[in-house]
Amino acid sequence: MTAFDDREKAFEAKYRLDQEQEFKAKIRRDKLLGLWAAEQMGISGDAAKTYALSVVDVEFDATDRDAGHKIARDFIASGVALDEHTIRHQMAVLLEVAREQMITEMKA
Repeated sequence: MTAFDDREKAFEAKYRLDQEQEFKAKIRRDKLLGLWAAEQMGISGDAAKTYALSVVDVEFDATDRDAGHKIARDFIASGVALDEHTIRHQMAVLLEVAREQMITEMKA
């Protein structure tokens, strides 16, 4: 049973690592999404960085559903005419960008 136990521990370790990497990719995506949304709303410089961090914070705030909903509300408040479908599409695109960035950084 030792070989089986070792194999099980290896799978568990890989699962934990995969989950951690996916969490980090989503945080990175949310930062990129926040910067994109800030640009759409005409926010730049340090204010854009601050806004991006507020989007990241949504992941840790139980009162909000997710970054996409926050941005949709902020777009409405700012008069930006982009719907939630467009935001969700951008989230998917930026998740892939975040994953690619992480892979590139790991190789460096």
